[in-house]
Amino acid sequence: MNQPVADTLRISEIFYSLQGETSRAGLPTVFVRLTGCPLRCSYCDTAYAFSGGQTLPLPAILAAVARHAPRYVTVTGGEPLAQKNSLSLLRALCDSGYAVSLETGGMLDISRVDERVMIVLDIKTPASGEVEKNYWSNLEQLKPQDEIKFVLCGEADYQWAKQVLHEHKLAGRCGVLFSPAQGQLAPSELAQWILRDHLPVRFQLQLHKLLWGNEAGR
Repeated sequence: MNQPVADTLRISEIFYSLQGETSRAGLPTVFVRLTGCPLRCSYCDTAYAFSGGQTLPLPAILAAVARHAPRYVTVTGGEPLAQKNSLSLLRALCDSGYAVSLETGGMLDISRVDERVMIVLDIKTPASGEVEKNYWSNLEQLKPQDEIKFVLCGEADYQWAKQVLHEHKLAGRCGVLFSPAQGQLAPSELAQWILRDHLPVRFQLQLHKLLWGNEAGR
């Protein structure tokens, strides 16, 4: 008997690794990477997830996660919220007792995401090529345990992000992360700017790239 479409998701990969970003960096985590993304950011490092993958029923996804006996699970992409059944997946993972985070590109509504999920919301900068896609109403939905991420390609991006930080009082909403785009902005330069301007943000490098480079499934 075929599994109902409502119970399935298109999955690019499921793997166990160290969390490379956010305040949970370094923690052993299972990653569920969903296929598909409506964005085409200039610095994207997961273009392989734009297509392909396999369609799996929700119970099979939960079983694949459980095999690693994780404490932490991250649902990522691609853009997870582009698949409507991602909401069911997030809820089921929370019901299973995991500490769940969602990595989203910030162009789709987050209001229906289970409140137990830690949302990591990208704000797209001008150099990403997708700045017009930011769904600013999402900021009102963020909880104190959520985090906002800026990936910065240069000084113009930094100045833009600094303005957004202050205008929207982001540091008063939740944690804010500033990351240098790999190969485009020197990490030391971004660190110096943050210190110079006394910004209330967390500087972060992608730990998984320091350990394994751009290898998929890491």
